[in-house]
Amino acid sequence: MSFHDDDNSVDLLQPIKRAPVLWLAVIAIFLVCVSIVTFNVWQLEHAKNHELNQAEIATSNLSKSLAQQAEDTFDEADVILVDLEERMEVDGRGPAQVSRIERLLARHVFQTHQLQGVFYFDRTGRWVISSFGIKPPDANNADREYFLFHKQNASLGPHISKAVRSRTTNDWIIPVSRRVNDKNGNFDGVVLATLNMKYFDQFFDSFNMDNKGAIFLSMTDGTVLARRPFTDDVIGTSLAKGRVFSDYLSKSTSGTAMVTSIVDNVTRLYGYRQLEKYPLVVAAAVSEESLLDEWRQNAFKSIIIIVSAVMANILFGVLLIQQIRFGLQAEAKMRIAQSSLEKLALQDSLTGLANRRHFERVLDVEFRRSERKKAPLSLIMLDIDFFKSFNDTYGHYAGDHCIVAVADTLRTCLNRAGDLAVRYGGEEMAIFLPENDAAGAFALAEKIRSAVVAKQILHADNPLGIVTVSMGCYTCVPGEQNTIGKLIQNADAALYSA
Repeated sequence: MSFHDDDNSVDLLQPIKRAPVLWLAVIAIFLVCVSIVTFNVWQLEHAKNHELNQAEIATSNLSKSLAQQAEDTFDEADVILVDLEERMEVDGRGPAQVSRIERLLARHVFQTHQLQGVFYFDRTGRWVISSFGIKPPDANNADREYFLFHKQNASLGPHISKAVRSRTTNDWIIPVSRRVNDKNGNFDGVVLATLNMKYFDQFFDSFNMDNKGAIFLSMTDGTVLARRPFTDDVIGTSLAKGRVFSDYLSKSTSGTAMVTSIVDNVTRLYGYRQLEKYPLVVAAAVSEESLLDEWRQNAFKSIIIIVSAVMANILFGVLLIQQIRFGLQAEAKMRIAQSSLEKLALQDSLTGLANRRHFERVLDVEFRRSERKKAPLSLIMLDIDFFKSFNDTYGHYAGDHCIVAVADTLRTCLNRAGDLAVRYGGEEMAIFLPENDAAGAFALAEKIRSAVVAKQILHADNPLGIVTVSMGCYTCVPGEQNTIGKLIQNADAALYSA
């Protein structure tokens, strides 16, 4: 901060000159600390990336294995359905043939662990063939999703439906079905193989994963068919809004991603893969907590070592710097005290504007300079309208805030280094403009007035309903007839007139 005395600029507060050795010591200590931290952070980051890369490879391979297993499981079920269709077409559907086919299907179910049952329903949904042999009276599956699908779609390929409860055993099952046509190509019923959910649960549990790990088998629309950990309320729900489906599968049919589950809010590293032959998706996931547990333990130990090394280095540096700074402390305290006193002496404590003492000093210097140069100078006097009623209505605390707001407006409107905003007294302020003519002063005054109005400070006793200001401007070229007193008097008179 500089204040002018006559024509010479005198710095009241000189910057403290530090000894070069102090800065060299500080820089050296800083560089050593930064080097220690940077190297160890790089090591930790490298170790973390290595852990994640290894986990990505593992989860990707696991999802590939799960996809192959799922594809084989559905292939086996589909082969049995194709065989059932051919036998019905060749052998017929008489009582003897149905009995023989049911015994064959029962052996298939017994030998194929994933199968729960195999069935044929005629075009009305009535049970005709069942691997269970016994058919419930009046049993009909015409209301099942797979039956309605095949009845309405001519496709002869396999169809996988959402998991449902078996009407025979009440177990969770995944239906795999095919449409059966008569000789004329018309709908003639559905052959169905039901996969036991317990098979997938046992298979998923065979993998050595952490307690918060997860595996799921779902349809491509996100509908869950099977999941580890298994809960009834998850089966049949949709994962479509999860990021694996919404962000990643739309871009690639396989990959890995760190995702927070929408089922249980656990963050996991997922390896996902969409099956090629069936509209299914499998995913295996390891929880981030388990994945990075060992890394976190090592990181904690490393951080302790880093902090210890940095603290030791800093302690040594502090002792060194303390010796260097000892001789500068007294000078620094003196200059801080001097700066505070100068600030208190020349600045208004409420608004931060120059006070009247500062204004008078600057005015005296600039007046003499302008007199020699024959240059104009201007003074704007400002008063907040109806300020007494503002204080009476809103209180002195609000009044102080109003004064501060107007002062801030003055600061923002000044655009020349030499212009000076002053709190002249109470709610009255002044703007001193050296080497500025009447047009410039008037333009600035209008800018300030508009800026105060734009703040929209509520003032119920003002006719406009908001805080406004009045200003008086006066411009002169200093001389015998134009003294400092005349400048202030005429500006004040203009304010009174306004």
